[in-house]
Amino acid sequence: MMQYHRLLTVILVALAVTAVAGTAASSQPSGVVNINTASSQELELLPRVGPALAGRIIEYREANGPFKTIDEILAVKGIGESSFEKLEPFIVTNGATTLAEKVRLARSTGGGDAAD
Repeated sequence: MMQYHRLLTVILVALAVTAVAGTAASSQPSGVVNINTASSQELELLPRVGPALAGRIIEYREANGPFKTIDEILAVKGIGESSFEKLEPFIVTNGATTLAEKVRLARSTGGGDAAD
């Protein structure tokens, strides 16, 4: 009988951990931002993009025309490889902007790009 209770406890703990992990994963906003048409407010929904960086993205596309590929955003001052890796899942160069809330990523403890 004691082994049955231990097994039941292990199963319940495993289910609880799985449920919490699923909730954490699904709490991340979904959607994309079209970097060619997005307003400053829409660009600010992207992770680690505030008003200043959103303004530089808009200035860049106004000066250079639309981004042909998402990796061209690396040419914007303040966006390095590390930032791009965080932005990549959320940016597109065509279609509608569908991201509706700010993406907040956990801060990493490692070093990043100097431009980030």
